[in-house]
Amino acid sequence: MGKLRVNAYSVSLDGFAAGPDQDLQNPMGVGAMGLHQWVFPTRSFNAMHGGGGEGGETGIDNDFSVTAMENLGAWILGRNMFGPVRGPWPNDDWKGWWGPNPPYHVPVFVLTHYPRAPLEMEGGNIFHFVTGGIEEALTRAKHAAGDKDVRVGGGAATVRAYLGAGHIDDMHVALSPVMLGKGENLFAGLDLPALGYQVSAVKAGERAVHYTITKTG
Repeated sequence: MGKLRVNAYSVSLDGFAAGPDQDLQNPMGVGAMGLHQWVFPTRSFNAMHGGGGEGGETGIDNDFSVTAMENLGAWILGRNMFGPVRGPWPNDDWKGWWGPNPPYHVPVFVLTHYPRAPLEMEGGNIFHFVTGGIEEALTRAKHAAGDKDVRVGGGAATVRAYLGAGHIDDMHVALSPVMLGKGENLFAGLDLPALGYQVSAVKAGERAVHYTITKTG
């Protein structure tokens, strides 16, 4: 059976994984694009977003970006990671932040309180909207993934929920050299050692410090 993973999850020095006031102009919240400056120049990111594998930097940051996409059979996302729409879906017009061919290429399970029909897009992307909570999403994602891993993509509340339930097996946090001051704190309210988590590796990259957190108990 595959693992439940969090990868390439960017966090500020003061602990925030997203900024405040998410909207169409600030999909990660105000100021939060600075969290991800470590991954944007990498060859992996360039290839994933249409660069065809040419161009972009190699090195430690790129290595973590490559690993983040390996052996994945499904994703789980919180609703805010899919889009800025709140409340009942007014229609099916909103199809995510990514254009017609999102970067997942496997089934994606989106947590929501409001039903919506599955959304099939280019590149093997199909979004399923799950109203039964984190356990239902995990069961369905693991079934879809088979022997491969499931990746929790965020947002922070979704990652916290799976950590709090003890379901995350491995987590990679990229600590970026920025401070947001406010927003969504990744680990707020969690006692990670009590939940059985510990830091198992630390590696400094070109633009971020990479921490691997592993569930041992």
